[in-house]
Order: sequence, then C-alpha cells, then structure tokens
Amino acid sequence: MFEFTEHYSIVVLPDFITIPWPNSDLPDVVCKSVRGILEVQSASKLAELEALTGTWDGEARVVSKFANDLLQLDNGKKIPPSGWKCEKCDKTDNLWLNLTDGSILCGRKFYDGSGGNNHAIEHYESTSYPLAVKLGTITKEGKGDVFSYAEDDMVEDPKLIEHLAHWGINIANMEKTEKSMVELELELNQKSNEWAALQESGGQLKPIYGPGYTGMVNLGNSCYLNSVMQMLFVIPDFIRRYVNGASDTFNKFGTSGVPAEDFNVQMAKLGVGLQSGKYSCPPPKGSPPDADPPGISPLMFKTLIGRGHADFSTKRQQDAQEFFLHILSLLERNNRNQNNPGECFKFQVEERVQCSSSKKVKYTHRADNVLALNIPLEAAINKDEVSAYETKKAEAESQGKRLDPNSLVRPKLKLFSCLEVFTQSEIVEQFYSTALNAKTTARKTTRLATFPDYLLIQLKKFTLREDWVPIKLDVAVEMPDMLDITSLRGIGPQPGEEPLPELVGSPPPAPAMDEGVLAMLQEMGFPTEACKRAIFFTHNTGLESASTWIMEHITDADFADPFVPPGTESVAFVPNPEALPLIMSMGFTLDQAVKALKATDNNVERAVDWIFSHPDEIENASSPAPPEFRDGDGRYKLIAFVSHMGTSSMVGHYVAHILKDGQWVIFNDSKVALSEHPPKELGYLYLYERL
Repeated sequence: MFEFTEHYSIVVLPDFITIPWPNSDLPDVVCKSVRGILEVQSASKLAELEALTGTWDGEARVVSKFANDLLQLDNGKKIPPSGWKCEKCDKTDNLWLNLTDGSILCGRKFYDGSGGNNHAIEHYESTSYPLAVKLGTITKEGKGDVFSYAEDDMVEDPKLIEHLAHWGINIANMEKTEKSMVELELELNQKSNEWAALQESGGQLKPIYGPGYTGMVNLGNSCYLNSVMQMLFVIPDFIRRYVNGASDTFNKFGTSGVPAEDFNVQMAKLGVGLQSGKYSCPPPKGSPPDADPPGISPLMFKTLIGRGHADFSTKRQQDAQEFFLHILSLLERNNRNQNNPGECFKFQVEERVQCSSSKKVKYTHRADNVLALNIPLEAAINKDEVSAYETKKAEAESQGKRLDPNSLVRPKLKLFSCLEVFTQSEIVEQFYSTALNAKTTARKTTRLATFPDYLLIQLKKFTLREDWVPIKLDVAVEMPDMLDITSLRGIGPQPGEEPLPELVGSPPPAPAMDEGVLAMLQEMGFPTEACKRAIFFTHNTGLESASTWIMEHITDADFADPFVPPGTESVAFVPNPEALPLIMSMGFTLDQAVKALKATDNNVERAVDWIFSHPDEIENASSPAPPEFRDGDGRYKLIAFVSHMGTSSMVGHYVAHILKDGQWVIFNDSKVALSEHPPKELGYLYLYERL
C-alpha cells in the first residue's frame, strides 16, 4: 500500500498570487466558498455514482422480503437528528440504526482497518432483527443505505420513511453527512489490487512527452473512448489515413472552417492531435511535481460519433469492445470501402457443419473484426490456491472482516485454453439436414479462413452469475508476446467429403414458439432473437430451461443475430423482406436495395446510410463484388492492450498500454508514462500485429 498527502492553495487572479490553505485570516465567505469547492464531487465521480445508484458492488438491489411486514418494537426509543454514538463502543461514524429495536451500533471492519468494530452484525446474530439503515446516508427524499443481515445484501426498503418515523426521525430534517456504501465501495475499489495493478499506481512512473505520447482528457467517463483511440493510432494504416494525409483535409476547409459534421475531418483532428506532439510538453517550471500535461479534449469528436446512439451519446461508462465495433462501422460508412484503415482488422470465419446421420458437410463463411474468446475457469492452472483463498475469504466475511486485496488469488489460465474452447467442435441440436429432409444432430467446428493484418482479441470477462447478476470475471490470462495461430486456419472442403445438398424450395415451417415464455424473456431485457434461440434449443420446455440456456450462451458471438433454425441457412443472401419495400420506396432499385442490405447484415438504417455513402457501388449493383480479406502468416506480436477495472462494463475505468519504440507506455487518460510492470495478464482487449 502507499500513502499520499494533498496540499491546497488559493490563487488570486490576474496576478496569480498564491495563498496557502487552510488560512484563518481569510474572510468567512471566502473560507466557506473554498470548503464548498473542496467538498463537491467531480463530474466524473457523480456520473459513476449515478451509474451505481440502486446497486451495491455493481449488483442491482432488490426489495427486502422483510420490508413490508417488519417488526418494530414499542420500547420508547426516539432517535435524535445528530450526535449518534455506538451503544457498545466510542465509534461516532459508520453507525447503523436497527429498524426493529432502534439500537445504534457500528458496522463491519474493512480490510484496511477502517469501518467499525462489527457490533451491528453481532447484534443481529443475537437478536435476528434483520434490517438496519446507515445513519448519515438518509436524505430528505427518504433514501438511505439499508442492509439486510438475513439476506446478506444491500436492499431496498420502500417503507423506509415509515420505519424511520417509528423512531421519531423526520426525514425533512435529515442531511446526508456520511459516504454511502456505493461511495465507500468506489474508494475501496480504487485501493484494490486490480486498480493499483492496472494503473501501476504503486510505482513512480516516469512521464514521457513528444509525438505519439499525447494524453486525452476524460470527458465524463470517456476513458473507454480514450483507450480505444490511443490503440488505433498506433496502427500505420490509421496514421497514414488521418495524420500523414490530414494536410489535404485541413487545406480544403481551412484551419478555422473544419466542419463538425465530417467524421473523417474529426478523425484527422484527433490523429494529428495525438501524433504531432504539440500537446505533449513537460509542465512549465514551477509546476507541482505531479502536474498532469493538458493533453487534448476530444469533445467535438465524442459528440459527433455519439450523436443518435443510445449509449455513446451519454456520459455513462460504456464497453470498450462495443465502442471499437462502433468506430469500425463509422469508418466503413464514411470511407466508401476506399482507403478504409479499419479493413486491417477484418477476417473471415469458416464454419464446418457435418450431419451426424448422413456424414455430409456444409461450409459457410462470415466476416468478423474481433476474435472473442470465452474464458474456461475450469482450465485454471492454480485451482488449489484459488480454493484455499476462497475458503479464507468466506471465513473472514463470516466474521465481518475483509481480506487485504494484496492477498487476492486470481484463477490463472493460459491463452491456449481460451483458443482451445474456440476451436472445440460442438453438437448442434435440431439440425435440419437437407440430405434427410428431417431434423437430426450435427457437429460444428469453427476456424479462421483468413488471418488479418491486426488481430484484436477480446477476453469475454463480462457475464452473468447464476442468480442473473452481471459480473466481471476477475482472472489472469497469460498472454504471450509472440502468438502463433496457424493451427486455427480453416482448410475448406477436403477430398472425399460429400457436400450437403442446397435447400430446394421453401424451407421447413418455422418452429412453434411459446409466446408466453417469449414475452417473459423479452421483459427481462434480452434480445428477441436470443429469446427465440433459447426457446428453440430447449424444445419449448418452459421459462426456467430457456433462461438457463440464455445464461449459458449470453456471450456467444451470434447471441442477438437474426435466428435461423440450424440447417435451413442458405448460402445465398436472403434480404429482409420487410426492409426491401421500404428502401425501394425511396427510389432505389431492387438490386440496389439487396446490395445495401447485404453490405449491412440486413440492418435497414445502416443500409440507407450505406447507399448514400457508396454511390459508385450502387451504380454497379448488378455485379456485386465479393468482400476481400487481407491474409497472411499466422504469427503475431503483441503491441497494445486495453484493461478494465471495476465490477461491470458500465462502471469503473479503462487504461491502455502500448508498445512504442521497444518500451511499454501506459496511457491513463491525460497521463502518459513509461510502464514499469505492464499487467498483460489482466487486460480485456489485446492488439496483435502480424509479423
């Protein structure tokens, strides 16, 4: 662990006169203003707290089963509005009011010695009175942190105002004076092993300046944007397109007339800002030793790319992998397939399906930009150590304690185990065999038909727990500096293989779906197509089996894709019949509408946008050209990785580590420094460059 001390000063403008703080000689109004500024929470902190509202440790709070019929004793106690103290020790903070008997006792002791002396939980163990509210977190709106000892979780109490009134507490007179459990959790997270390791906060990192070492201001939880864009601008294709070729763009519009609506112009502005070195200079002499360089503020860029998008238009934290795909989509729309640097990520996936009965095979291909890998926890190489740690952790929690985060033992895996899961064959149930004209089973294997110039690997850490709570797997995966994926290459049809016949005529009738189960799954927030998959593959056996299937398959690459019963897929593209007339009503031909839908995976909105951004291809719609994929050797070198710290993709923080001139550099928003211990095993996205 490390310690730090904060020092504050007041600077009087315009002469920049510095006055030390605190200072009793200052007028009272000035002192109150300064204290107000120091106590107010930053915009990014407020956004993070807002994202966690109603949650604890990233998990949604539920209404306590004890709330509606809670027993409250008539023992004559009345709770004053302030001046509280633990009834069993001298603690005056971290106090909890038991809503049944009105006792005020201190909370649990945290791993770092802070918190209480466990008197509140000891009281529950002797009385079984289940609910307590943290004093100091109660607001005029009737909100507060309520913990259920019986349910062992933070909960909601819809009758909290009524329960407080029983003890004489008028919420109109209450002021929030203590940090909520969410605020404490954020602080503990930032002190934790993961936060310290990924930000390398335990060492004295040496700042680095100059071209290619420019930081980016965090515009309210925009660290996902900052990290991804830093990673992209290490790729020569992006530098050639948006840095070396930027002078033509700026000459066209002039330095003061750059249009905010032009995606390529904003990309060029960002690229030049990151690579020129103009905004990466050492702090002026006399600056505090820990002063951050200004970096660049990508406000116009963020506003443009997020416009109209349900997620990226907000100031909430977002998933870096989803943002990466969003950027690639914008690159495709705005570059007309000419000089599009995003093509360097594109690769072709080969899927081989063999009918179990006829032994005939079918090969299909699809395009992808990310190699998303599941994490098989059962393949951990330190299972005994993890088990011992979990036992020790459970014992500590039963005593109201927390283990030091530095003692954490994560499951450790090798990347090979994740790749092995990707290449393992799987059984496809209810496969419609065109050789039999009937349902049977089939075996599917997946390989890569092409190897891209740059391979982006995503470790799928975000998943669902058995109780449907979103979690992030806290694992360490050994990622090699040199990677050879030659064994993943698909080899196509082989001599002696007999192909499955093409589907002739109309496909078999669509399988019956239990509409009631479908509606309930949709109400849970799952995509309609995923719900159809779940019902189909569980043979219409009900909500429980369908929801279990969803939980097991939520990280599948095709989870939300349009559902087509296995075996009825057509090699020929089938346009969305509802989208065709809509696009043709705008004056486009059938061939043009089909080509646009094919280029955008049957997405109507993207198809219309694609038509207007690809006029040359629309004119030649009658002779569509097959998509081209770059291909080469299967050996790669790790050049960058993006890491996430936090309990959910919607909260936390992202940083990027990039290999530049033979040395690893950490990009933590506006801070750029030489990395001392790059935490390669804790990353989320990994960028490999083909040798």
